[in-house]
Amino acid sequence: MERGKLYLVPTPIGNLSDITLRALEVLREADVILAEDTRTSGKLLKHYQVGTPMRSFHMHNEHKVVDQVVGELAAGATLALISDAGTPGISDPGFLLVRECLKSGVAVECLPGATALIPALVNSGLPSDRFVFEGFLPVKKGRKTRLDQLAGETRTMVFYESPHKLLKTLEHFIEVFGPERQVSVSRELTKLYEETIRGSLEEVLKHFKGRAPKGELVVVLAGA
Repeated sequence: MERGKLYLVPTPIGNLSDITLRALEVLREADVILAEDTRTSGKLLKHYQVGTPMRSFHMHNEHKVVDQVVGELAAGATLALISDAGTPGISDPGFLLVRECLKSGVAVECLPGATALIPALVNSGLPSDRFVFEGFLPVKKGRKTRLDQLAGETRTMVFYESPHKLLKTLEHFIEVFGPERQVSVSRELTKLYEETIRGSLEEVLKHFKGRAPKGELVVVLAGA
């Protein structure tokens, strides 16, 4: 490992076996692990007997501590950044720290590894040669504007969504894209109750109206 370097380390999105040997090596050799939630990450580290000290780094404190962290890296510390699940920076903290590191000439390396969007996309049966990742839609303000902008999008679209907002999102999709547009909704990826429901927006909405969705969700929508 290089000194004075930030490593972004993907962690499993569910199944603890979905971590790479290299990720474990980096986590064990880093001076400190920056974790989105030390309690959540503590379970993973304990499982793999990683004894590296952890510190909190999340959306509520990243602006306050980013300068300190960059200073430590510039002074020669080797730090590993992890989120609760998946790859840091993808709908998780990470972008701000990476940007400030690069501004300050600190080396950054992102390891390949777990992320929810790729398995959901490939598993959807929709074209995956060209796609656009939209992450979480705006909750209220700006949602309609964002969807209207995507109305003519020809690439497959990938969204993250929470279970209590899924029905409303599918209804909004029907308004903008039409009831026959094909969609795939994957939930609890890599976990015991993993499930993917495919069909038209109308069919998938009907399914989840009869069976309330649970767990983390990835919605893959066909392009125009």
